[in-house]
Amino acid sequence: MIRDICKDEAFLSQQAEPATPDDLPIAADLLETLEHHKDGCVGMAANMIGVNKRIIAFDNEGEYMGMVNPEISKKAEPYQTEEGCLSLTGTRPAKRWKSIKVRWQNQKFQQRLKTFTGWTAQIIQHEIDHCEGIII
Repeated sequence: MIRDICKDEAFLSQQAEPATPDDLPIAADLLETLEHHKDGCVGMAANMIGVNKRIIAFDNEGEYMGMVNPEISKKAEPYQTEEGCLSLTGTRPAKRWKSIKVRWQNQKFQQRLKTFTGWTAQIIQHEIDHCEGIII
């Protein structure tokens, strides 16, 4: 189901709760909502659709991917950039890392660990910031 985009900064600034198997329909809605907004958005976190759970979805080099309970375990090569967000107006400065190692659960709640680089790494960092309640 395509959900409305949350623009409430007070809600967006809350730290997300860990997701459970009961939250899998939210992951599906998040992917569907991201695909609906593909012309102006490359990633989303569950709080962007009004659900305070630790779930993200993003464009992974042309294919949409979801992560449940993602956490960055390693980062390298910091840089400064500017980012926009579907939930916020304008662009804002952000510190990002060129390479990140992420631990997450897939939609079967199996643990995964992978290193991401470049643009995909930047998208993931932005969405994990959403999970942390960080508004860039």
